[in-house]
Amino acid sequence: MTTTVRTRMRLSTASQRLRNLSRPQLPTSVIAGRSLLYAILIVLALIYIAPFLVQVATSFKTDVEAATNPISLLPQTWSTSAYERLFLNSDFPIWFQNSAIVTVFVTLGRVFFNSLAGYALARLHFRGRNVIFALLIAVMSVPGVVLLIPKFLVINQLGIYDTYVAMIVPLLTDAAGVFIMKNFFESIPASVEEQARIDGAGNFRVFWSIVLPMARPALVTIIILSFQGSWNELSHFIVATQSPELTTLTKGVASLASGQLSQGTQYPLKLAAAAIMTIPVAVMFFIFQKRIMNTTDGAVKE
Repeated sequence: MTTTVRTRMRLSTASQRLRNLSRPQLPTSVIAGRSLLYAILIVLALIYIAPFLVQVATSFKTDVEAATNPISLLPQTWSTSAYERLFLNSDFPIWFQNSAIVTVFVTLGRVFFNSLAGYALARLHFRGRNVIFALLIAVMSVPGVVLLIPKFLVINQLGIYDTYVAMIVPLLTDAAGVFIMKNFFESIPASVEEQARIDGAGNFRVFWSIVLPMARPALVTIIILSFQGSWNELSHFIVATQSPELTTLTKGVASLASGQLSQGTQYPLKLAAAAIMTIPVAVMFFIFQKRIMNTTDGAVKE
């Protein structure tokens, strides 16, 4: 029995040596080039992540330490006073609630309306379709700040100023999302819809049951862009509301710079609010990260 075990071990060692010998040896220049590339990538990653680490560290500092040593990554005295002031002595919970409500409704609305409009432009043949698509491209080229005053006038004339409706409805569609969905629907062969049409399915049934499930990569892109865009939106909420009860996180955090909650620089307070604001976006990205990377999901071969 012992002889058999030794024989097997020798054979395993010999096979491992043969595999090592059969592996191609990389030239020294290639190894050096890869090492240099990895070193550059590590440096770039540290440059990008350093501000976030400083932000989190400063949020746990006292006001005095944050002013005297703002970029240190380890606070000398750990303090949660900034977070206590945000949640106990400010309207931060209301800001968070308003941002969450608006973001959820805007994201759901954009996913539905952008995909619906994109499918209409990609599949339905009607008069003026090319003109509508040209206008869509033109809207994408207009800076958003130019539309603030017309947006305020329309909201005011409709009588919805300073309401949730004014915060949500104007953001339910966006030209970039329609453009993305149109291009993706055009990449799906029309033959996949023929069987459903033969069975008597209408346009909406084909869109909802056949084409939309195949557009998961594009839908994930729309979800992330819509969530991030509505969560970080500021200019629209400035012209759409004025009541403190409808203040969102972006407006509230911007108001901290004026010394709303205390005097001084308030670095820990501001960065604590900014750190909390990044959490939902980061969670959303990590949830859908696999879907983003899997770009072949939903692809169809004809």
